[in-house]
Amino acid sequence: MLGPQSLGGHPHFPRPPSCPHRAAGRWIRDPRPPPPAAPGLKVWIPPTMGVKAMLPSYELGFYALVVTCAVLYSGSGIFEASRDSMNRKAFRDGIKPGWHYFGRKMDVADFEWVMWFTSFRNIIIFALSGHVLFGKICSMTVPQHRAVMYMIYGVLAVLGSMGLVYLMIILSHCLLLYSVALAKQKWLCYVAGLCCLASFKVEPFGSWQSGFVTGAFDLQDVLFYGGCTFTIMRCMSFALESSQKEEGIYSIFDLLKYNFYLPFFFFGPVMTFDQFHAQVSTRELRRKDDEMKSIRVNALLHVGAIVAVDIFFHFFYILTLPSDLKFVNRLSDWSLAGLAYSNLVYDWVKAAVMFGVINTIARLDHLDPPQPPKCITMLYIFAETHFDRGINDWLCKYVYDHIGENHDNILKELVASITTFAITTLWLGPCQVVYIWSLVNCFGLNFELWVQKFFQLGPFAKLEARLSGAMSRRIRAAFGAVNFWAIVLYNILALNSLDFALLVTKRLLVMGFPVSTLSIWFITYCGVQLIKERERILAIQEEQKGDKAKVE
Repeated sequence: MLGPQSLGGHPHFPRPPSCPHRAAGRWIRDPRPPPPAAPGLKVWIPPTMGVKAMLPSYELGFYALVVTCAVLYSGSGIFEASRDSMNRKAFRDGIKPGWHYFGRKMDVADFEWVMWFTSFRNIIIFALSGHVLFGKICSMTVPQHRAVMYMIYGVLAVLGSMGLVYLMIILSHCLLLYSVALAKQKWLCYVAGLCCLASFKVEPFGSWQSGFVTGAFDLQDVLFYGGCTFTIMRCMSFALESSQKEEGIYSIFDLLKYNFYLPFFFFGPVMTFDQFHAQVSTRELRRKDDEMKSIRVNALLHVGAIVAVDIFFHFFYILTLPSDLKFVNRLSDWSLAGLAYSNLVYDWVKAAVMFGVINTIARLDHLDPPQPPKCITMLYIFAETHFDRGINDWLCKYVYDHIGENHDNILKELVASITTFAITTLWLGPCQVVYIWSLVNCFGLNFELWVQKFFQLGPFAKLEARLSGAMSRRIRAAFGAVNFWAIVLYNILALNSLDFALLVTKRLLVMGFPVSTLSIWFITYCGVQLIKERERILAIQEEQKGDKAKVE
């Protein structure tokens, strides 16, 4: 782990996932049927207190107006700060000349984004375009062997980009974990897999292995650690699925086909082996109605997002500003809150673009990959917070669900979440920032569950039953607004630094109390209500689709 900025900026330091609690209570949005309660807790949930509670249109209009004005006001402060700091010496490394027709410099603090779309843009386009063309030819001529062809192309691409020694390191770990899988013992698969992962995340073992790879280019470390760590996660999935197979075991050829699928190799996302094996083994390749149209639209959206981010960085230096705490401390509370929030939004956009491009290619190969992460603006529940849906699904399936079982016991939930975050800490790379991030997010996740269980007690549930659906929704949104900023503050320390997170917390909760604190809370409350309205509409649409399917 290189430091706080590295954590949020490099694929080999993947985004912190958070396993969703299955036992979400109705005081916080959950359109699914109520889950089992913890032993000894009598649950009584009013049937009218779901996500379909409506608010008056004028009230929603007022909320939209408040949020719009707040975003514009906060954005204007960040814009002015960016303009005033354009030639500041402290920002010399993070702000460079940009597109000349804008007449402004550009925020280039995220070297990974810059490398993707400048130095290595043509190489990435060439490699992925070759995969698409090669895959299309194979799908049309030998669809039953397309997985083998994907593997051959992936091996050649890895060999050409990283060299023979790197390929041998990858193959040695694959062979080791395949040998462990032959024993068909889950505990042995976990131990061996986590030890292999630690060999890349804990020094001096990581440096020792990377030292075998000669040559030097800007993205070498990113590709080395990204490919190695995602390989370990895929091999663990293969080993665990093999241990559950009733008869025999999958072949090492199946493992190599799974691991060397090029679009997923370096940056993920992780598809569990059972899903990948089932999808890639399908011989009848058929597309759903309008699937190609959806793929084309998504591809255009990703290109548009890339251009929009580059334009945005010419006017808002959101990545460089937090590096100078003295300068940031002079910003208004509103601008500081907007700066913290915008950093999370950018990280989501970056993840959405990266995974979106990869997913588009995977869909062209007739796969159904993990979806990009949920928009950070829509998150006000710890149970839904994750930046990598593939890793999140992996952790849920093999760790959280495995330990938590039916998720009806608070103690098991606590053990499951602690274990999940312990493995996540190893995945991100042990360091002080990651320890703190894991601790506060694990606490937030469990505290959220405890509050849900507490308000599911009979007296509180009956009290809610006396309220109208709209009033119940307002109360939940008030709690959701607090949760929203807890999520922002807990995760901003991983994306920027602990000092920046402490500065934002102190300014908003201590020095800004009560005016700034309550004002920002109210604006967030308005935003949560708009999110809930969108969820209400989506829930109604899903119900209508279900009713239509039943009729047909």
